[in-house]
Amino acid sequence: MSSVKRIAKNTGILFVSNIVSKFFGFVYTIYMARYLGAEGFGILSFALAFTGMFGVLADMGLQPLTVREVARNTELSGKYLGNIAVIKSILGIITFILIVLAINLMNYPAETVYVVYLIAFYVLINSLNGMFYSIYQGHEKMEFVGIGGILNSSLMLLGVFIAMYFGFNVEGFAYIYLISGTGVLLYNLIISTWKFVKPKIEIDLKFWKELLKEAWPFALSGLFITVYYWIDSVMLSYMVGDLVVGWYNAAYRIILVFLFIPVMVNMVIYPIMSKYYTTSNKSLKIICEKYFKIMLMIGIPLGVLTTVFAKEIVLTIFGQDYHGTIIALKILIWGLVSIFANAPFVKLFESINRQSLVTKVTGFAMIMNIILNMLLIPKFSYIGASIATLITEFTIAVFVIAIGIKLRYATFIDVLNSLIKLIICGILMFMYLKISMLFLGTIIPAISSLIVYSLLLYIMALDKDDKKILKSLLIKKG
Repeated sequence: MSSVKRIAKNTGILFVSNIVSKFFGFVYTIYMARYLGAEGFGILSFALAFTGMFGVLADMGLQPLTVREVARNTELSGKYLGNIAVIKSILGIITFILIVLAINLMNYPAETVYVVYLIAFYVLINSLNGMFYSIYQGHEKMEFVGIGGILNSSLMLLGVFIAMYFGFNVEGFAYIYLISGTGVLLYNLIISTWKFVKPKIEIDLKFWKELLKEAWPFALSGLFITVYYWIDSVMLSYMVGDLVVGWYNAAYRIILVFLFIPVMVNMVIYPIMSKYYTTSNKSLKIICEKYFKIMLMIGIPLGVLTTVFAKEIVLTIFGQDYHGTIIALKILIWGLVSIFANAPFVKLFESINRQSLVTKVTGFAMIMNIILNMLLIPKFSYIGASIATLITEFTIAVFVIAIGIKLRYATFIDVLNSLIKLIICGILMFMYLKISMLFLGTIIPAISSLIVYSLLLYIMALDKDDKKILKSLLIKKG
């Protein structure tokens, strides 16, 4: 199977599974947010943010490293799984102790502390699930990753309905996360034994030393990204209160629905990029440039539609209690577009053993984001946090693209040419949308604007190679 076909197949599998799991996830988030209210939802969001910052310590960069190495030699699956299981168990105990110490030093109410404990166990179990997913990715068997996601969201959805029926408080909802994560872990144990390798405890200290030495740049990058990702919610909770955390995280939940797109494509392309690094540098460059272009082709119309319909989206999904979410969503969606733009280059650096570049960029971004939050949150509350996120994501995109060009995995002219053409297509789409809404309401302009954008792409932005690839995916030969 050709690389294009293999990428398309795995992307299709993950796309369908992610659509299902994200739909379930979105549904249970809506019900949970409405049931708990902005303040209760803020407590749960804080717990996820706080424990999430520590959760990266339980992985230490082992997951992306495993994907890369198993993709290059699948016979190493058992050795990686057996040793990493022990390492993660040790790291998990250390991580939980640190979470307990940290939350008790912050003088939060007993209810919040207990919720943090429960979510901490969930985060540690998820780290073990990630260990199995890395094996599936390395083998390019994305269907098992997809099924795991659907199972998790299904258990969460069922749990939320049960919690609402029996009148659970925020602590009860925290238990649902823990139970769902445990269910997925059982699934992974079965699938790994049945299809890949039987989990077997292995202690090879020399191998551990090599693993951790190779994984630390991934670990630092993960730490920087995780702190950057969650620190705004923690700072908002500590500096302003749980209500605005609820508003801010409601916007983030909408963003997360769309974040699955770069995450999904990353999971498919990363193993292939890792292979091409050792076999075909030219093919690696082509994939990187095409990936960048495709991500922006998807991200720009998403940003336009979300900006225009932010009010309708928020009030329909979360209700009037979340009116403050509207402005946050309008700002954060363009941070997501920046994530779409930087995703190809981040995975490029990891696939060519230059993960230290990602570490440096994300470290700078984390510091930058914390400083911006400290400056903007006291004056502008959650709107300031949204602006800080947007500025940081845009800066990351600029940096990683510049580095990719310097390493000659992209050319400045090609990147600039793609950017200009796609931005023009986005502006024309926005203009068409605003004008057509004056006469046709909202639904027809929204749908027709995507058609208009697609035509503009075909006329203005797609080159001969793009059209050839598109044709090969749409037309079966023989």
